[in-house]
Amino acid sequence: MKRALVIRHVDHEGIAGYREPIEAAGYDIHRVAAHHAGCAKLDILSPDLVVVMGGPMGVYDIDHYPWLNDEIAVLRRRLAADRPILGVCLGGQLIAAALGAQVRKGPAREIGFAPLALTEAGSASPLRHLAATEMLHWHGDGFDVPDGADLLATTPLYAQAFARGRNVLALQFHAEMGEDERFEHWLVNDAGDIAEVGETPDALRAAHDAKGPAAVAAGRAMITEWLAGLA
Repeated sequence: MKRALVIRHVDHEGIAGYREPIEAAGYDIHRVAAHHAGCAKLDILSPDLVVVMGGPMGVYDIDHYPWLNDEIAVLRRRLAADRPILGVCLGGQLIAAALGAQVRKGPAREIGFAPLALTEAGSASPLRHLAATEMLHWHGDGFDVPDGADLLATTPLYAQAFARGRNVLALQFHAEMGEDERFEHWLVNDAGDIAEVGETPDALRAAHDAKGPAAVAAGRAMITEWLAGLA
């Protein structure tokens, strides 16, 4: 059986809706907490797939989270070996940083469901499954697209996805979320950010219930196709 390693930064940002297509593709999923893993010694090359999930910290928050340097270093080793890796939100930003691109605070937070604008490369990629579906956005940082990577999707304020070849996919948005009860933790933990963008927990909860299942279904189709195309 193939092995997938999921690197988590907080318990309430797990693999969620992506678990089903990853397991269906024959992967046995193992999970590790980045800040408890002894990241510098993490065996990053052996897993057949690595999935790097989100978190509230920023790539640049090294003073508060010194283990981020170790995580970027081990991700750089996997990227240098061109081994399959998927990044989600913070995970995508960490991949961008490991590839030498800039990650920084953006002009405004994006919180809530909104559509993606696919580039020509995105429309020819597994992201084509997301073209007609609003995705959940929950971030205030953005990444530049690394050299040698293809921009796949945008929103008016941010690059939202890039790929490098067949084995590297970095996503800013959360196509894995929409049917996961841990969304309640997002609403509680990020109350200040929610208020900052003029939203309310009740409105986001209603949007999650109404739009989440379609977002997850599209996200699963995207991941299924991406996994099938890995080199």
